[in-house]
Amino acid sequence: MKRVYLVPNIVTAFSLACGLFVIFKINMLEPGSGDYEVVQTSVFLILVAAFADFVDGALARAIHAETEFGFVFDTLADSISFGVAPSVLMLKALSLEQGSMLSFFGAIGAMVYSLCGVLRLVRFNVKAGEAKHNAELQAAQKKHFTGLPIPAAAVAAISANLFLLSPFLRQWIVLSADTRAIILICVMIVVGYLMVCRLKFPSLKVLHFHIPSFHLAFLTVVGAVFILYGLLYFFALILALFSWGYILVALILATIRMFAGKKSKTLEEFEPEPEDAESEWK
Repeated sequence: MKRVYLVPNIVTAFSLACGLFVIFKINMLEPGSGDYEVVQTSVFLILVAAFADFVDGALARAIHAETEFGFVFDTLADSISFGVAPSVLMLKALSLEQGSMLSFFGAIGAMVYSLCGVLRLVRFNVKAGEAKHNAELQAAQKKHFTGLPIPAAAVAAISANLFLLSPFLRQWIVLSADTRAIILICVMIVVGYLMVCRLKFPSLKVLHFHIPSFHLAFLTVVGAVFILYGLLYFFALILALFSWGYILVALILATIRMFAGKKSKTLEEFEPEPEDAESEWK
């Protein structure tokens, strides 16, 4: 039985190894030498880490191998692979002169993102502990997340970094190094805020489409063709559209809920957490 429990932790260790490899490999480069190919390779590794992070939890639940050790190990792995690696990748991909004002704000943006990522994981752990013996809270957590999940935040951050370096964007507009740095700094701060905010983000597990089976199969095939074609030839664009599209959908749902009013049942599940629910930060 101990061997069975080891399997999810091996997957978690693999996810952690991907994040550490990105950090160590990118630190061997000179600042500003992270071109599109280097950043693309790092993005692939972080995406593999995100997939492994999804697999280890699903595997642990499937074989009933959830342990306190695995829970803590997964949190620490996420903090490095999704909390630190995107910040390091962003700083190394920029040409920032040491001692300049832009380099100062670059460091601030990276620190805000990483700090918010850690706080997001702490809040998730606290809420998971509260819901351990509460079926209603467990059901609610499966439907949505309070704050942007850190793997989604990491994908949003690295996709913006990659897209700003992509040949596709350069065909339309050429950004200076300073402009790209300002955009990425703002992206890191915004994504960091989204991780610790009280907005609800939908879980992909609860997406249900009432479509006849034939139509669903047809749409799946057509969608898969377009997605695969896009990933092969417009990887940076497709990744950015998917990651930021998810964020945009959540913001739209939260906005609709805000205008619907508290008495309305419209999108009631996306009512932001009340202020007193943030007591776990104190």
